[in-house]
Amino acid sequence: MKRSWCRVFAGLVVLAMAAAPASACDLCAIYRSLEARTGNPGPNFGVFEQFTHFGTMQQDGQKVDNPAGQRLDSSITQFIAGYRFDDNFGVQMNIPYINRSYRRPKPDGTIDTGTVSGVGDVSLIGHYRGWQLTGEDAILVLDLMGGVKFPTGDSSRIGEELNETAPAPGVPESGIHGHDLALGSGSWDGVVGAAVFASWQRLFVNGAVQYSIRSRGDFNYRYANDLGWHVKPGGYLWLTDKAAFSLQLAVSGEDKGKDDLNGVVAEDTGMTTLFAGPEISYTWKEKLSAEFGAEFPLVNDNTALQLVPDYRIKGAVTYRF
Repeated sequence: MKRSWCRVFAGLVVLAMAAAPASACDLCAIYRSLEARTGNPGPNFGVFEQFTHFGTMQQDGQKVDNPAGQRLDSSITQFIAGYRFDDNFGVQMNIPYINRSYRRPKPDGTIDTGTVSGVGDVSLIGHYRGWQLTGEDAILVLDLMGGVKFPTGDSSRIGEELNETAPAPGVPESGIHGHDLALGSGSWDGVVGAAVFASWQRLFVNGAVQYSIRSRGDFNYRYANDLGWHVKPGGYLWLTDKAAFSLQLAVSGEDKGKDDLNGVVAEDTGMTTLFAGPEISYTWKEKLSAEFGAEFPLVNDNTALQLVPDYRIKGAVTYRF
């Protein structure tokens, strides 16, 4: 089954790569597709959803038994409101709504199940188009970004870190802690990054990198700085002057250090991940863009005992006025 799926995916990519050379009309259509993703002057609104299932226990990067059936299902819905002032500069506000359901053992051996939900930490991000080049059959764009994350989410779950006790003999240790369930950090954090889009004929690649600079928040807890990135090569399977449909391979990664509480390192918080999976996208004129994809872990390298992700599903819809 796995090999069959791979052959189907590879065949679709080859189909995109074998498309006829791009005409001037094709280039115009690709440019419209880019603008539907990055935005023209005026307001824009969008919704981004990411669902992640955590169901595998690992100790220092190695899979271990999960006798208590620990799990964490995390849904983060980002409501995005933005405004682009001109061809180069724009701002957007990201308002996340988080819902997490979990199952974990208590130190006395009983099972704790529950759900936490609410608004997370809101962020305000500025975007600047640093460079754009449009040739006869190619486009190259570089965007820069920077902003701030506000401590708007409920951070009360971090308080669990102050009262953790060792499990009774024979009781498995929990891989889900207060820092995993908190909706906010209680800290003011900085965000910087860059994004690039390049296309040649009907082939394209887009990528981005983002670095979160964390400060100390509630309960004197400090989440570690976090580096995230993605690279998505793909091709247009269908392309007109009004709409485009594309298929791409999304490869993404994250490198996060260890948090600390009152200056003491929290050993079970470091993580390096690498995900990959297919993604489809659709754009209509310069107004509507939609994406949907699924990613699966190739690398889950964690510190100490943690519950790590098994898969994640992502979708987004953006409309520009």
